[in-house]
Amino acid sequence: MTHIVVLYALIATLGTWSVTALGAATVIFFRKQNQGALNLMLGFAAGVMIAASFWSLLQPAIERAAETSKLPPYVVVTVGFLSGAAFLWLSDKLVTRMRRRAENRQGSVGDRLNRIFMLIFSITLHNIPEGLAVGVAFGTLRSGSCTMDGLMGAITIAVGIGLQNFPEGAAVSIPLRREGCSRRKSFFFGQASGLVEPISGVLGALLVVKVQAILPFALAFAAGAMILVAVHELIPECQHNKQAQPYVATMGIVTGFAVMMLLDVMTPNRRLSLSRTGTESSE
Repeated sequence: MTHIVVLYALIATLGTWSVTALGAATVIFFRKQNQGALNLMLGFAAGVMIAASFWSLLQPAIERAAETSKLPPYVVVTVGFLSGAAFLWLSDKLVTRMRRRAENRQGSVGDRLNRIFMLIFSITLHNIPEGLAVGVAFGTLRSGSCTMDGLMGAITIAVGIGLQNFPEGAAVSIPLRREGCSRRKSFFFGQASGLVEPISGVLGALLVVKVQAILPFALAFAAGAMILVAVHELIPECQHNKQAQPYVATMGIVTGFAVMMLLDVMTPNRRLSLSRTGTESSE
């Protein structure tokens, strides 16, 4: 079972990397992106990730902590959630600082090369916690939650992370093209920035599989990282061109949340869990 779960995590993170590659490929096939379609896609991803953070990560973390943890469940989940958000926030701060330093370097060929490598490294660093979040989600399937509900939640997290990787791939390849790199080289470095996700995804899955005691914390950690990505990156990013198309991104967020909610609540195992919870509370 362990090998299957790790294999699932590897396949999922290879999928998120492939979306990064698709984003990087825009430098080859397209001269201009369709901003409206991109805003809708990013908004949908944000809605999916917000809903998945609760139903697929936080709620199972609370239930698991109540069963196994010596600490109160709310302590474990709150600390894990804040840790995940803080970890991704710190990595984003480091990435932003490195980008600014790279953008300020101009002039000689050496400066331009340094600027290019700084850009690639910053995006690559940012992809590590995202891969970990996907790996943790699939690693939880080893703990006895390998149900359609758990699998659907893990897949949804991978899809959400993958969708927001599309503009990240373009964010590497297009500036490289502007710096004078060929289209092929720009695409190569753009897709390469996402290769750390399969590595970190496998590591995240192995960590959860081998150390079951950290499972509630790991689930909440992934939820914190997911919420930060949705609120800090996806929602602001999908608001571009808001004057011309004011409701495209908003409807994408609402639709994504509703789709994820329906997929999760309509799952038989989830309905059984919810009905059991309601019965216990009434007693």
